[in-house]
Amino acid sequence: MSDTTTAAADAKPTAARAALGPITGVLLAGGQGSRMGGVDKGLVPLAGKPMAAHVLARLAPQVDAVIINANQNAAAYAAFGYPVFGDDLAGYAGPLAGLHAALTRAPHALVATAPCDSPFLPTDLVARLAAALQAAGAELAVAKTFDQPHPVFCLCRRELAGHLGDFLAAGGRKIDRWYASLKVVEVAFDDEEAAFRNINTRDELAAAADELPGADG
Repeated sequence: MSDTTTAAADAKPTAARAALGPITGVLLAGGQGSRMGGVDKGLVPLAGKPMAAHVLARLAPQVDAVIINANQNAAAYAAFGYPVFGDDLAGYAGPLAGLHAALTRAPHALVATAPCDSPFLPTDLVARLAAALQAAGAELAVAKTFDQPHPVFCLCRRELAGHLGDFLAAGGRKIDRWYASLKVVEVAFDDEEAAFRNINTRDELAAAADELPGADG
């Protein structure tokens, strides 16, 4: 990523989170689940409830409002009690399409995202992203563990909606390429590396179930 900085380890997450004002959280559930046989991963049962419910249980307390991006099974996602919307672009255009749709609908100036297949996401994700965003004066903060960025775990300024819309209209789909056009701060979560693993296979689903509350045994 160009114009990218790394967050200082001594950032003050709680103070920065308060100073930045309200944040909208977005559950990204707009994919096709192709790596799990085409099922809607957010609705796959995990430890007694849909996988997305575990993500929402961790994300919702960190933000001031929640909205859900889903391109199928809208009624099932609406049952979680939050507004649901699809991509504005047809054809499952990827996470940037979901982010763009979220930026045009979010009630707050900052938008935090998390994918529906990440039931272990950090409970301090938004606070740490907010601290780094403020300290760096960045347009977008993205989580990173060691050398691995996690681009769908980000905190983004809503004012980027037009810029992202232009990128998508020009045929852009790669999230890293769009990030490279912004002032980005990468936020180290080396202490929580396992929290960013997502669930792509039935074996991973079974392993995750053993680690979550509600699992049998």
